[in-house]
Parts: sequence; structure tokens; C-alpha cells
Amino acid sequence: MSGRARARPAVSIPELATDRLILRAFRDADRSAFAAMNADPIVMEHFPATLDRAASDALLDRIRERWAADGHGLWAVERRSDGAFLGFTGLARLAYLEQPEVGWRFVPSAWGQGFATEAARAALRFGFDNLAVPEIVSVTSVRNERSQAVMRRLGMHRDPADDFLHPNIPDGHPLRPHVVYRLSADEWRGRRSRSEPPGQRTGQATG
Repeated sequence: MSGRARARPAVSIPELATDRLILRAFRDADRSAFAAMNADPIVMEHFPATLDRAASDALLDRIRERWAADGHGLWAVERRSDGAFLGFTGLARLAYLEQPEVGWRFVPSAWGQGFATEAARAALRFGFDNLAVPEIVSVTSVRNERSQAVMRRLGMHRDPADDFLHPNIPDGHPLRPHVVYRLSADEWRGRRSRSEPPGQRTGQATG
């Protein structure tokens, strides 16, 4: 033995395909587009601050690390028709939540076209069908009605009793009040059986 530390094996991140999107592992080539999205004040309206390039790169590195630690995480989302980077979606483990959280972030040019719903639906399917989790949640600022509308389109529901003050946002900050939307595996399967036409592509693994 040479005495050198062995490199950690690469994590196999599944790639999912929907009708219009590919959900795939982040690449180093995504860093510039990812940073531009995270620096956009429109995109980050419901976050305490935008991210500079160093903070954005660190976030991308953490996303990769969480796949290794949790066995799931966030995918980069690209448009099938032209390979354009649109944002991310996936299932994250947050310290203040018991359940995995489905989340998303997209560039403004991708808004209003159903991409967030389509991508998040694929992430939900992966969580319920591949990971067999019993419940998935999603959280956002009370003010973020756009994301809450996506949650409702996914079939998620809110109980005001679950609303909370985000532990990482200071007291008195207008973004601190947060809502929680929930969806159980049974609710997901019941909803899918009623609404998904045979053969519809909703997040099938491609490799």
C-alpha cells in the first residue's frame, strides 16, 4: 500500500426525464449559470439575501455532498429541447424538519410555464416510489404566493397550525414567518391514479 488516502467513490445520482425536462447531477459547467440565478434579486426575493459567486459555488458543493450523505438531494434541471439550465429541484434534508422537503428554484425566463410543477412532481415520484418515504413537505415564506401555488398544484395541503418562524432568519425579519405544505405517500398515489394518463412521462429514470 502506498499510504495515500483513497479517493471517495463517486456518488451515482439518478437522472430523471419528464416530457420537457431532464433532472440530472450538477456539473462544474453549471456553476456560472447557477451563480447568475442565485445573484438575481428577482429569484431571491423570498430569501434574506442574494448569493455572490463564492457562496453560490459553496452551495453547489453542499448539494453534491448531501447526495453522498442522504442518498437523495437536488438535481439541476435542464430543458430537453435545447439543454438550457433552468434551475434546480429535488428532495432536501433540513435540520429543522423531520421529513424530506421538496424544493425548487428557477431562472425568471422559465417562470409561468409549469416547469417548477413538472420538475417537482418528478422529485415527488422519486421520493415516494424509489425512496419509499411516507411523507414529503415543502416550506416557504408566508409571502411567497407563487411557490405556494406550485405546492397546491402538486396536491400538497397546508394546516395553519404547522406555520412556524424560520430558525435561521432573525426575529422581526418579514421573511421569518413560514408555511408548511404536506403530502403523504397515500395521497400522492391516490391523486396520481386519478390524474395521470397512461404512459405520461412524469419522472422516469434514464440512467
